[in-house]
Amino acid sequence: MEVLRYDIVVLGSGLAGLRAALEASLTSGGRLRVAVVSKLHAMRSHSVAAEGGISGVLYPKETGDSFELHAYDTVKGSDFLADQDAVELLVRLAPEEIRLFDHLGTPWSRLPDGRIAQRPFGGMSIPRTAYAADKTGFFMMSTLYSSLQRFDNVEFFHENFATSILMEGGLFKGVTSVDLESGEMRVIMGKAGIIATGGAGRVYSFATVSQASTGDGISIAYRAGIPIKDMEFVQFHPTGLVPSGILISEAARGEGGYLVNSRGERFMSRYAPQRMELAPRDIVSRAMMTEIMEGRGFTDEESGLGYLHLDLRHLGDRVFREKLPMIREITRKLIDVDPLEEPIPVRPATHYTMGGIHVDTYGQVLLNDGNPVPNLWAAGEVAAVSIHGANRLGSNALSECVVWGRLTGAAAASYAMKASDTMLELSESLARRVKEEESRVFDKLIHREGGSENPYEIRRGLQRLMDDKVGIFRHGSTLSEAWSQLKRLKERFRGVRLEYTGRTYNNNLRDVLETASMLDVAETIIVGAIARTESRGAHYRLDYPKRDDANWLKHTLVYYRVGEEPVLAYTPVRIVKWSPEERRY
Repeated sequence: MEVLRYDIVVLGSGLAGLRAALEASLTSGGRLRVAVVSKLHAMRSHSVAAEGGISGVLYPKETGDSFELHAYDTVKGSDFLADQDAVELLVRLAPEEIRLFDHLGTPWSRLPDGRIAQRPFGGMSIPRTAYAADKTGFFMMSTLYSSLQRFDNVEFFHENFATSILMEGGLFKGVTSVDLESGEMRVIMGKAGIIATGGAGRVYSFATVSQASTGDGISIAYRAGIPIKDMEFVQFHPTGLVPSGILISEAARGEGGYLVNSRGERFMSRYAPQRMELAPRDIVSRAMMTEIMEGRGFTDEESGLGYLHLDLRHLGDRVFREKLPMIREITRKLIDVDPLEEPIPVRPATHYTMGGIHVDTYGQVLLNDGNPVPNLWAAGEVAAVSIHGANRLGSNALSECVVWGRLTGAAAASYAMKASDTMLELSESLARRVKEEESRVFDKLIHREGGSENPYEIRRGLQRLMDDKVGIFRHGSTLSEAWSQLKRLKERFRGVRLEYTGRTYNNNLRDVLETASMLDVAETIIVGAIARTESRGAHYRLDYPKRDDANWLKHTLVYYRVGEEPVLAYTPVRIVKWSPEERRY
């Protein structure tokens, strides 16, 4: 088996991973060897699909904006579950990152006077979302990827599926991965590691996220003994295109779009009269599902899905040409609807994972005793810093990715520059672990005889149960049913079979490994949701419809135990400035 040795191993190649690799290279002057490991080609990472923009206080004198106002909006939007010191860090560093991307060549949309344009977004009291038309993520990713081509010290491992994190003596040692092209397993060792593998939205079927967003980084961290935080908080974006679920950016509402029911009413006046369509996503999504369930929606003949209308007809041709070109392209190509002439059919779709790997304010991974892993960090959607708490405000995600990409990249580089090369030795105990992982992936999957379970049926069953029982509206009884069904699916998964047993581009194997990740992720979501007997942000319990600060102003931690039920623990929310209050929009 091939053993490769690097100073820093970055798992994931989206905005957070690439920003971390860039910062590590800048910090070290290009002297550190950095491996970027991605199960896709880097430029197919889900960050390229981000549309609406990135938040930051750019022009406080001209707009009346401030760091404090951005922080307050974020904390309030989080339903007061965000750690406020982390939010302060976000709002202060985000403008620096936007300007860095400007200097690197990101083609921001501009105002006539040359300033970077900013648009309104849900839950934001002032327009502070910088954008590049409605292709912001793509342009930011292109900027980073192009910039990294100048560094000879950065090596990309495209289409390498990481299957485990190697830990020894409380330290990160490296990862095992399957080269999907050759089918060979390799060990990639590092003096420091950064996990930046993104979210897990594909545990649901109707989702805005790419098919690759299966929570692999969360799963391998979970199985390595690292606590997973606040996974019960799953964001549903109000406007997924029906019937595919493809994202129709919040930018459409930021530019003035209306949500309309079958009676022609702008129904948000009943739910958030002050902010209307630009209330936070949890509020808008619940309002939309209420309209649909109470019979004021439409029904899609192909899928049977209920939906509502997003009406953009009044925006005019210029807005589409200059600010929303991709939205018009998507709807015309996929459903033959021109949004200049017809409203767009939309319904809430799974979009973002607020929870993730338990880290401190600066992205350093924490263990179950609260102590940090000295040489391991996590950044972006895979991590729970926590700045989003129970509900993320739109456009704060890209800010988080680049801010914590920067912070973790610098920290990992500082550590690696001082670390000894002896950290890259493969000990006998690690070698045994690697052999066990190779056996799990190949002998117990590819070469297994007698397996009868279809992995795709298990995956569809998992997505159905998450859609039906762990969605926007939850109840203790249906969550308990979901837990029972999940345990049966996990038992069935032990007997899974592969139809294709070759090694070269074995997509069947990749899909099975992803399904294993999804089962782990679903476990952390469901156990946290059952335990949290309140409604907060994106976690809404019909049997506990009120927020309960006396008992639940705390983060959920889930720990993996081999062969046992997961273990729950809690850690307090860090409140620096704002005490919880009622959210009014």
